Amino acid sequence: MSTPESSRAAFVAILGAPNVGKSSLLNRLVGAKVSIVTPKAQTTRRRIVGITIRGPAQLCFVDTPGIFAAAGKLERAMVEAAWKAAADADLAILVLDAKRGLDGRSRAVIEGLAQVRVPVLLAINKIDLVKPPSLLPLTAAANALRPFEETFYVSAETGEGVEELLDCLAARAPEGPWLYPEDQLSDLSNRAMAAEITREKIFLQLQQEVPYATTVETDQWVESPDGEEVRIDQTIYVEKPGQKAIVIGKGGSRLKAIGEAARKDLEAQLGQRVHLFLFVKVREDWREDAERWREMGLELKRR
Repeated sequence: MSTPESSRAAFVAILGAPNVGKSSLLNRLVGAKVSIVTPKAQTTRRRIVGITIRGPAQLCFVDTPGIFAAAGKLERAMVEAAWKAAADADLAILVLDAKRGLDGRSRAVIEGLAQVRVPVLLAINKIDLVKPPSLLPLTAAANALRPFEETFYVSAETGEGVEELLDCLAARAPEGPWLYPEDQLSDLSNRAMAAEITREKIFLQLQQEVPYATTVETDQWVESPDGEEVRIDQTIYVEKPGQKAIVIGKGGSRLKAIGEAARKDLEAQLGQRVHLFLFVKVREDWREDAERWREMGLELKRR
């Protein structure tokens, strides 16, 4: 790992209410897709680190689950993971949706920031969807609730404002050695990344509550001797037999569509030919099973 002599490094937690564009912003900041993105709220479950180099600074962005008033154990573990990421970080970014504005969920997140002891920057995202005059009142209202170190107007979709945000973060990063190899983009293993990609396709293919009742585990990963092909076996777990039927679809059509979409993404990510085999099983109440969320890097300390 070739680290510059005057190197800097920082963990940067990306915080916000569900569906404000945190994962999309992470992917834009890193310059590659390291976190799955869907139009549905609360897609992100696990803590994912996306890594980029900005001059002498290595910025390690921590994508966190959306912060909301969680009820179930899994959801509460997700929210705890977000706040823990902020507590452990060197810097934090609060992401607001420019179009949605300061709704109740975002106000609650800002109130929670009172417990965060690191510098917090405000990133108002999706500015491509609003008229510029609306941004100043939103900035003033957010800073009235909690003064932020700096405010940036960005679009994860177009990239507008992202370079300025990166420059600021690099300048604020504390001096120190880089934390990851310079060519590493994420802390996810290939097996975990593959499971996340398949889960993304489930969210995109299915409607209403069914995607939230699913989780994906990579059971087997076997590469050919020449490294040009890989066989991946995955299990999609659901909570009820009826959900299993929905995921499989008539004559297996839905499962085939999920697998085909995931396979294409995996081949693009891995640069290998992928043979993907999906199986669907019922695991009742898996969302209440601590062992399942530990596999996602989640813990629930508050009962």
